Amino acid sequence: MVSLVSFLTVSLSIIGSVLADDSVDSLYGTWTSKSNQVFTGPGFYDPIDELLIEPSLPGISYSFTEDGWYEEATYQVTSNPQQPDCPKAAVIYQHGSYEIMDNGTLILTPISVDGRQLFSDPCNDHGTSSYTRYSQKEVFKSFEVSLNTYHGRYMLLLYQSDGSPMQPLYLAYRPPLMLPTETLNPTATEDATSTSSEASSTGSNEKRSVRSLIRRGLENKYKTNAVKKGSFFDTKFYWWVSAGLVGIGSVAFLVF
Repeated sequence: MVSLVSFLTVSLSIIGSVLADDSVDSLYGTWTSKSNQVFTGPGFYDPIDELLIEPSLPGISYSFTEDGWYEEATYQVTSNPQQPDCPKAAVIYQHGSYEIMDNGTLILTPISVDGRQLFSDPCNDHGTSSYTRYSQKEVFKSFEVSLNTYHGRYMLLLYQSDGSPMQPLYLAYRPPLMLPTETLNPTATEDATSTSSEASSTGSNEKRSVRSLIRRGLENKYKTNAVKKGSFFDTKFYWWVSAGLVGIGSVAFLVF
């Protein structure tokens, strides 16, 4: 019986290892908070009309490519205890490049001309929200990717510069759901697709070219190759569990 128990333990460990092989040891994909309403991509920000689209519920989302690009979508609501009817809200979009340092620190460097913020303070702005450029470099002390067995989804924990964890993010899409990684709204002084010497002569043409690319992307946004990730306990999970249990049952039959 002891040997059977040991075998069961080893078998389940093997099954767990096989399942874990599907997890990413990287950030690749689109991650979203528990509200599951905030996602990066064209459903959050329209760079053609420079329009931020307010989600139905607050939340945050980060997307990461395998070659060092990221995108961020944030919808934050801050309550006002003294004036409950006066909550503040901010909708923020950023994208740019990311780097993972040798010590595990994650650095997000935005394309400064592309960041946007829509800020609402209804009791002080007389019903007119402010829409501005936004650029904020972010440094996370570390991050963890793991399988959350309770929710059956892969989970990303980002630890802020002081070491405190942010709210958990769950894998929503892979490949990630993102807008193009180049500069979306280039100016004459900053264009990620051309050098500074070229910007003055080709800036307007580059801008039209990028805008045309984005427009085509938005028109085909429902044809994206991003695959929505639901619960991990899907067909693949049950296949591996079933195979493992069949193997365990066969050995148990031979032993007894």
